[in-house]
Amino acid sequence: MSSGWDGQYEAFQGQSGGFYDPTSSQYNYSDASAGNVQQGGSAYPNFMTPSDPYATTDQQGGDDEISNEPPLLEELGIYPEHIYQKTLSVLNPMRSSQHLRQEAAADADLAGPLVFCLMFGSLLLLTGKIHFNYIYGIGALGCVAMYGLLLLMNVTNEVSFTTVVSVLGYCILPIVGLAALGVGLSLRGLPGTAAAAAAVCWCSYSASKLFVTAFNMQHQQLLVAYPCSMLYAVFALITVF
Repeated sequence: MSSGWDGQYEAFQGQSGGFYDPTSSQYNYSDASAGNVQQGGSAYPNFMTPSDPYATTDQQGGDDEISNEPPLLEELGIYPEHIYQKTLSVLNPMRSSQHLRQEAAADADLAGPLVFCLMFGSLLLLTGKIHFNYIYGIGALGCVAMYGLLLLMNVTNEVSFTTVVSVLGYCILPIVGLAALGVGLSLRGLPGTAAAAAAVCWCSYSASKLFVTAFNMQHQQLLVAYPCSMLYAVFALITVF
């Protein structure tokens, strides 16, 4: 009986080649991804490698694309460097025009003018003058009139209405300073008149300088400064009286 079982076992061992030996060359597995033969390794070595479940085939250069993206403010059309350059040119009108680039002067940023107009109206409100309607009404009419004049004066370059509004709004900053001075002091008198005249000249010179730089209108600064002075004189009268 036992001899029969022994014979069957020897026959099975001869057919199967013996028991399973993991080190035997009979059980070599090839790595299809690398093309190399692994001796005694697992048939599925890549299954144990952790991977990002959210990764896609397009993410190989994703980090470089994210690092090369522009800042959020620039994507929204807001350039802090241009805002700084225009504000500095208004505060320092004698600054050389070489330090102000044409791109910065022609930037159609409206955030700064809106803030300055709100500051102007708020300072007048502290003196008991509710003139927000005058500020925005006169400002809108002045921007439209100035835009029409610049279109007639400049026939070679394109004139943008938003750039006109931006420049006039930025250059109202000296009038805002005059309104701040009027909160603590009375502007009805010779000192107040002199301060108002200085603020108007300051605003007009700064605006004409920015217009000349933005629209490439050399030798026309005095012609641009005259209508600007008329607009800012109205704001000065509102501030004083």
